Amino acid sequence: MPLYHYRGRNAQGQQVTGQLEAASEHAAADQLLARAVIPLELTATKSRQGFSLEKLFARQVSLDELQIFTRQMYSLTRSGIPILRAIAGLSESSHSARMKEALQDISEQLTAGRSLSSAMNQHPDVFNALFVSMVHVGENTGKLEDIFLQLSGYIEREQETRRRIKSAMRYPIFVLIAIAIAMVILNIMVIPKFAEMFSRFGADLPWATKLLIATSNLFVHYWFLLLLGLLGVIIGIRYWHASEQGEKQWDQWKLHIPAVGSIIERSTLARYCRSFAMMLSAGVPMTQALSLVADAVDNAFMHDRIVGMRRGIEAGESVLRVSNHSQLFTPLVLQMVAVGEETGQIDQLLNDAADFYEGEVDYDLKNLTAKLEPILIGIVAGIVLILALGIYLPMWDMLNVVKGGG
Repeated sequence: MPLYHYRGRNAQGQQVTGQLEAASEHAAADQLLARAVIPLELTATKSRQGFSLEKLFARQVSLDELQIFTRQMYSLTRSGIPILRAIAGLSESSHSARMKEALQDISEQLTAGRSLSSAMNQHPDVFNALFVSMVHVGENTGKLEDIFLQLSGYIEREQETRRRIKSAMRYPIFVLIAIAIAMVILNIMVIPKFAEMFSRFGADLPWATKLLIATSNLFVHYWFLLLLGLLGVIIGIRYWHASEQGEKQWDQWKLHIPAVGSIIERSTLARYCRSFAMMLSAGVPMTQALSLVADAVDNAFMHDRIVGMRRGIEAGESVLRVSNHSQLFTPLVLQMVAVGEETGQIDQLLNDAADFYEGEVDYDLKNLTAKLEPILIGIVAGIVLILALGIYLPMWDMLNVVKGGG
């Protein structure tokens, strides 16, 4: 959760400073006002949470579970059931242990007089900053059921996008796993037999054969070191990715992965446009909405660009100008933003931009397999070539020796 450094004045008019955790600047300001402190300045700093193995392998509540909760909350609030009763009922019927635990705690906090958004804010691994802020807006406007409906639609579209990406990646992942299994079997069971045969004849082995035999010996005699090395690499990568610089670097790299980088980029921009439009239509101030959307895109590299857009708007620049300076959007989307800003319907135009990006992502996902097939064929062809050279070349040499001797 973000950590904010604040400067303000208390009830006696004295200047006070300090730090507090909150889902957003708006939530931080609410906390200060509840303490009878008038905020004069709020500055986001690094999160107080540090690195730990528990954090590395912690599992958040899935989108499916969050979607079920949001849809049920919409139905219950629309029916006029009190929030406390609705939360208590859902905590009993929830099948997720983490969701049940969070809802039970929220129910206790509601009983103690806290608001729903404030209670949800204590569980950032279940309800992110965007979710909490939307609920906060719904509480203040008296349209909580409409907020849950919007959140349900947003989560449903996010689920569909992720489902399409997983479906498109299933075939290439299956092929790569099959290649890896085949290579392990060849190195452990097949190549040692050929190596034993070649050693009996004392043939002069080509480089491809020496490479295969060396790789096979590594698998057979040092498999435990390979497993330890693989485990170390996985933990090291996760440790690096958990760091601020590592996460930002990886999020920038994955936007340039061949064939899939552009899909990831446009899918992320679609999430930005959709969540930004949802926040604006709910009445969230633009600067606060950008801060929340920066976290919602789930990309540290784009997060910094969006935060830069927020600073530009705070300095008095237009949405079109800061969007153009961010270098994130295509000219077509920039034109849509310009029209939305002129007509005062920027939320509607952002939804249209999200539809545009999602259409492109859908088209590219349908053709992703065709793009990846040449790459996979090239990988398989390279492996087969090395195997053929490594196994058949010395066999031909031995055959020539036998014929010459005969």
